[in-house]
Amino acid sequence: MHSSIPPGTAPLIPDTPVILPALLLCDFGHLADEIKKLEQAGAKALHLDVMDGQFVPQLTYGKVVVEAVRRAATVPIEVHMMVENQDESAIDYATTGADIITVHIEGLIRPKETLATISSTGCRAHLAISPNTPVSDVESLLSHCAGVLVMSVEPGFGGQAFQPSALDKIRLLSDLRASQDQNFYIGVDGGISTETIASVSQAGADLIVAGSAVL
Repeated sequence: MHSSIPPGTAPLIPDTPVILPALLLCDFGHLADEIKKLEQAGAKALHLDVMDGQFVPQLTYGKVVVEAVRRAATVPIEVHMMVENQDESAIDYATTGADIITVHIEGLIRPKETLATISSTGCRAHLAISPNTPVSDVESLLSHCAGVLVMSVEPGFGGQAFQPSALDKIRLLSDLRASQDQNFYIGVDGGISTETIASVSQAGADLIVAGSAVL
């Protein structure tokens, strides 16, 4: 069992695979109602995309919205950081009540230190890898994180088609998890639909982020 999850700790999100609705497309004028509907429909966790318009072209929301989601939600929430200065920003967002902070390996300067600091706050520290980033770039960090999020589209752009190369990454991560006797989550984000969800689940994904297919 890897270092960021203490022995004997119950899974944060049991009975995987599960779908995490991405709140990017929800009606923020009725945020609490939207969250209640998703939870009543069976959502076991929620996914929030924090974008700053610099690391990715799109600009979304900040800490105030994340804190509002935390107040309204009873299920775990994942905050996916797509911002500059992720080493510093991730620590800042760990105070919002998020259960998972997901940072991009491409945006980290001190990955081991940042993952350790996130974990020290009580949050689970996850790593994200963009489509052009190989699994080998995070292999040495698997014992320092609680999950890896495989991006199956380019981060920050909506309406993209699922990239099948993500399936190979999910399978490789699943093999590494088994061979190294670890228990990190494997997530996938982007282009998830009724046509792709079965294939990512079969490949080994535990946490499946879906936006337009859910909302």
